[in-house]
Amino acid sequence: MGLRERLAGRRVLVTGVTGFMGEALLERLLSDFPETSVVALVRPRGSHSGSARVTRMLRKPAFRALREQMGAAGLAELVARRVEVIEGDLASVPDLPADIDVVVHCAGEVSFDPPIDDAFRINVGGLQELLRALRAGGARPHLVHVSTAYVAGLRSGHIAEGPLPHEVDWRVEQAFASRVREQIEDASRSPENSARFRRAGRVRFEAAGAQTVSGEAERLRREWVARRLVSAGGERAQVLGWTDAYTFTKALGERWLEEHHGDLPLTVIRPSIIESALRRPFPGWIEGFKMAEPLILAYGRGELPDFPASPDAVVDIIPIDLVVNATLAAAATVPPVDSPAYYTVCSGFRNPLRFQQLYEHVREYFLTDPLPQRGRGAIGVPQWPFAGAAAAESRLRRSERLVGAAGRVLSQVPTSSMRVRQVAGQLERAQARVAFLRRYSDVYRAYTKAELVYVDDATRVLHESMDASDQVEFGFDPCAIDWEHYLCRVHCPAVTAVLRRPRAAASPRRLSGHLPAGEGVLAVFDLDGAVASASVVESYLWMRLSDLGGVARVRELAGLAAALPGYVRAERRDRGHLMRAVYARYAGVDPLELERLVAQAAGEVLLRRVRPAGIRRVREHRAAGHRTVLLTGALEAVTAPLAPLFDDVVAARLEVGPDGLCTGRLASSPLVGDARAAFVAHHARLVGADLSVSWAYADSQSDLPLLRAVGNPVAVNPDVALLQVARGAGWPVEEWSVAAGSRLVVGSRRERVAVAAAARAQAAVALRVGGAR
Repeated sequence: MGLRERLAGRRVLVTGVTGFMGEALLERLLSDFPETSVVALVRPRGSHSGSARVTRMLRKPAFRALREQMGAAGLAELVARRVEVIEGDLASVPDLPADIDVVVHCAGEVSFDPPIDDAFRINVGGLQELLRALRAGGARPHLVHVSTAYVAGLRSGHIAEGPLPHEVDWRVEQAFASRVREQIEDASRSPENSARFRRAGRVRFEAAGAQTVSGEAERLRREWVARRLVSAGGERAQVLGWTDAYTFTKALGERWLEEHHGDLPLTVIRPSIIESALRRPFPGWIEGFKMAEPLILAYGRGELPDFPASPDAVVDIIPIDLVVNATLAAAATVPPVDSPAYYTVCSGFRNPLRFQQLYEHVREYFLTDPLPQRGRGAIGVPQWPFAGAAAAESRLRRSERLVGAAGRVLSQVPTSSMRVRQVAGQLERAQARVAFLRRYSDVYRAYTKAELVYVDDATRVLHESMDASDQVEFGFDPCAIDWEHYLCRVHCPAVTAVLRRPRAAASPRRLSGHLPAGEGVLAVFDLDGAVASASVVESYLWMRLSDLGGVARVRELAGLAAALPGYVRAERRDRGHLMRAVYARYAGVDPLELERLVAQAAGEVLLRRVRPAGIRRVREHRAAGHRTVLLTGALEAVTAPLAPLFDDVVAARLEVGPDGLCTGRLASSPLVGDARAAFVAHHARLVGADLSVSWAYADSQSDLPLLRAVGNPVAVNPDVALLQVARGAGWPVEEWSVAAGSRLVVGSRRERVAVAAAARAQAAVALRVGGAR
């Protein structure tokens, strides 16, 4: 009997059907096994049910041939007739139908560095739950478990098919894994660690306020917990003889199955490194990046100068369709209950690909068809010296030190110029490259040390047992792979296709199109640094110097210069401290005189420092029916020239004493950091606005609470800290320039002198105070 006939009339339960292996298996069953029905265990995700996820999956490239053959409606009808979707996941499997004949268990935690508790919960606990649900429903199927060849662990030499020779007690290790998270969570909350996380949060976001610092500290705590859980899994795996938590828990899952499969026939499939399809569903088909793709792409981008592997070591790659074919053949070959079958689906024993060959084929591909570098021609690829693991590690550590030092220097730069943001972007890319190299160096180091050759004798016999036509149509003989053709003509073109497509402008993302009209929408604008190029110190200079003579002006500038270090310290602690320190210099000033100075000189200067793009955006929001709000730390008097543009102006007000003069104190606490978010939330309630559809525009990390309070945050000319957050969160980043001729020489000689003095002081103020807005 052929393979189709042997599986005809069978009900096949597939777990992990939305994953790489499961998707390929479902496509093959639907395309080539018309009398075989499928039961798919699918986990709902978000608002999508399990059935909806399967329906969405049918639109993917793997099912393109079926869609073209049957039409979308015909394919949907086929799936409705032949596929039963059961909602559930490996943590909670509902009782399964009694008429299931075969189970192909593809689901599992497949990342190399999972948290230890997740790895055990899915790769061991998931098997336990699956068998419980099968027995609860009364099914007695042939159980086909998809594992990995790397369960062999840290060994050398030839690895035969069969049970693993180890004595690790899965019970002890599973119990330990279940306790680790609680222990690490407790450790993360110790006073010492709490203080450390809070210090780190304060260093980065102190100016944004206590709530932002607390949020950052908690984020750092969670990251620390995640790293420790990953480290716990990796260390425990390696001390017991496996490469990582993935292979360790897969091995213990096999051992649990061997002890508990009972009266169910058991087959274990152990593929090596699964990569893109050789032929089905079409050459080069792949979903996501697997083991080799990140390295191939990094090499093609010129970012991988070497790899810590021996050139003569075998890299065992197997195309996905050969794994699916072998799985189908194994599913149709039921072993005795008391003698489980093991099949290693690999290439390294009978058609070995060595690292040197892999490197040469990939290099040939990129030399022939290099990746484009936008605006700069083709990207050159390095020549690997295969200098060894020690040399690669030394080079990587030097790179880490360099980008770390550059990051510390950049974090101290207070200005937010276009050039600084460009340098910050370049540094981010360099940090990402180094982090990528570190992660993959750590992940692959153990694999490159384990010089294994997987023997596939039983798999070869399984292939030869099929009739000749099935060997052609459903073959899985690795000797059929021509490595030069596969790598240069199939695999590399498939994985680099995404980098060759025409792309829109790179991040940072910018707004485009018209603003959506509607009521109940706020558009909140920060003045200083966003709508206008100014700061509270500059505003003081415009106001104060325009009314002083020569000697007094020099004295005032000297006093301001002496105060600048204190202003810098105050601004780094809290923008409110800076505002109080600067506005204290207004003590004894007549508020009517301030209004006169704004009307005669400082107001004109402010208008010349306004950013035209900002004014256009304000008008666009007004045209869309949005309520515009100017929220600034500048004095209320200074904002007077811009007040007609806004529905609400919220600015600083100076306290006036009984003598009618300014006391140098603010009339109320300044709205900075967390206080801005609280004010906007309160204001939205008062005017009936919905913050989830509202907008905010700001330039400084101290405005993070404001930006996070709305559904549409926009970073305008951001400082380095805000730029990093905006890039990570996918917020639009916009550059709003000051109009040409902003340094206007106006009015009387005294006004011209005042403006010139302010301009000369501006560089020093910006350099020393910088982010103070």
